[in-house]
Amino acid sequence: MMEKKLDELIKKCYEMCDYIEANNVVKDNLKKPLKDVLKNDFLQYVLYLSMLDLKLIKSEEAFIKNVFQLDMNEERAKSYRDFYNLTPEKFGVKIPMAFKYFVLADAGRKISNDKYDNKKAKVVADTYRELGQFYIAENERTGELEINAMSKYCVMLDDYLREFGLLVADGNVGVKVSEEKPEELDADQLLAELNSLIGLKSVKEEVNSLINLMKVQQMRKDHGMKQTSVNKHLVFLGNPGTGKTTVARLLAKIYAAIGVVSKGQLVEVDRSGLVSGYIGQTAIKVQEVVEKAKGGILFVDEAYALTDGKGEGDFGKEAVDTLLKAMEDNRDDLIVIVAGYTDLMEEFLDSNPGLRSRFNKFLNFEDYTSDELFEILVSMCKGQEYMLSRDAVEEAKRYFDERTKHKDASFANAREVRNYLEKAISNQASRIVGLKDVDSNILAILEKEDLEGINN
Repeated sequence: MMEKKLDELIKKCYEMCDYIEANNVVKDNLKKPLKDVLKNDFLQYVLYLSMLDLKLIKSEEAFIKNVFQLDMNEERAKSYRDFYNLTPEKFGVKIPMAFKYFVLADAGRKISNDKYDNKKAKVVADTYRELGQFYIAENERTGELEINAMSKYCVMLDDYLREFGLLVADGNVGVKVSEEKPEELDADQLLAELNSLIGLKSVKEEVNSLINLMKVQQMRKDHGMKQTSVNKHLVFLGNPGTGKTTVARLLAKIYAAIGVVSKGQLVEVDRSGLVSGYIGQTAIKVQEVVEKAKGGILFVDEAYALTDGKGEGDFGKEAVDTLLKAMEDNRDDLIVIVAGYTDLMEEFLDSNPGLRSRFNKFLNFEDYTSDELFEILVSMCKGQEYMLSRDAVEEAKRYFDERTKHKDASFANAREVRNYLEKAISNQASRIVGLKDVDSNILAILEKEDLEGINN
């Protein structure tokens, strides 16, 4: 039976179709009602997930019958697959037609006094996610193939929303989130915040897959169905400033919101927070940190420093052994993420046989491109109520293009952007401090001369 939330979301989507058409947003060349187009888009999406293995089983047939009131068998599903190109290479990268009209209506502010507050497209994106999760949870043979395909598809939709300003990132990259209680957290809002982050496409796909897998397992548990054992501990690989801590904070909150952990706090430590210089104190120190992290995520930054061969008398190995035991003892309510440079983290994982078995999920945080760094700058400016003049835009793009082409060991990705903006703001202040009749426009705009000469 269709879950109430999914049923309500689908009904709302169809109501919004009528609302968009009533406000003359849809072009005449759309040959059938937008509601029918959206329903067909939803059906294609479910068949896409169903036919990844070229088979249609009874539970999938029942799901399609229940949601779409349509009799479906394997032969007919294959015909749909061939006719609509329901393959990862074709369907998996194509924005659905009806979704484009929703984005057009919201991004173009086509409806005055919109009763949905121009969030119609976001509701449709959420419905795709809920539809996929419920389909997979109801499936007799839940597998990662469908979850990964669904996650990539939903991240694609969220990226499309972000491109049109309908899924806005927080301008303060890396700022800690507040300590809400799990019952006060909204998983959909937190996931939208995660997917609104600039760049990190592969990371977002991987994290969405993890979250979807957890949600599906919880749904199956609620329905008394078999569940798959999931290793929740993670390795984050990448250079400084690539969003590792930001993603970890959001992941802790999301996991609390969907019931994977009980609290949702993130406790950040490095070697100094785990290792003591005295015999017998390291184990106690690790245990104290674990107690603080229980119910959330323990994030160990530069984890390789624990085992980088400091010689006799070093207690890094004791810290790792104690941490591994604590992970086993608290496996139901503690997640550990170890993070650091790729090569050094490989050495860390090879230093203890127990590490490889507990950390087998890797997320690679790539360096930001010059375009992404510029986009982060614009987002930060917006968050602090600054704007770039046209000449300043060109100067900033030139700067980040040069910076990414000639990266050195000091390159710090998003931290580069923050430092760059702070220096630009300081330069602007020096430029305008002596001016008369300074208005809000002058205070807000950063000119090219404010950016020239900055060197991180």
